[in-house]
Amino acid sequence: MSSLVSVIIPYFKKKKFIKSSIKSATSQSYKNLEIIIIYDDESLEDLEYIKSLCLQDNRIKLIINKKNLGAGFSRNKGIKNSKGEYIAFLDADDLWKKNKIKFQYEFMKKNKIYFSHTSYEIVDNYDHKLRKMNIKENLSFNDLIKSCDICLSSVMIKKNILNNNKFSSQKTKEDYYLWLQLSKKK
Repeated sequence: MSSLVSVIIPYFKKKKFIKSSIKSATSQSYKNLEIIIIYDDESLEDLEYIKSLCLQDNRIKLIINKKNLGAGFSRNKGIKNSKGEYIAFLDADDLWKKNKIKFQYEFMKKNKIYFSHTSYEIVDNYDHKLRKMNIKENLSFNDLIKSCDICLSSVMIKKNILNNNKFSSQKTKEDYYLWLQLSKKK
């Protein structure tokens, strides 16, 4: 049987995009998913809308922060509350292709790896492709120091690796510091 994959989606003021993001997760060809949305907005104006989206699929779980604590804190909270063997990250304004989780899960199992990321496309608000970012294999710490082109929403990681490695609680580049930490462990 395939492993449970937990999808972590922090939400902060992305009402225009969140429905499509959730749909790209629930529509995955890989079905053994739990989707955890962390509502990270002290304003409750979007909360009822988010709750209504969560009711559309029983795999979706909602966690509410009492105040805005940032994406890093929210991701850590989602990880802590997840049940999956694998964690995939999806930002509230990003989308996945239908087979993203299936291909990534199979690749990780076959190659016995704990971390993977994929190529990705940057599009504008009209879905016009602006740029395709192809991945470099076997990124080292030195590669990451020079440049970090890892898109957070392309990452899938074994949960046990995150037991001692957390996202920074700072407001920007919280993912970059985690990738640096993990690259030192190779």
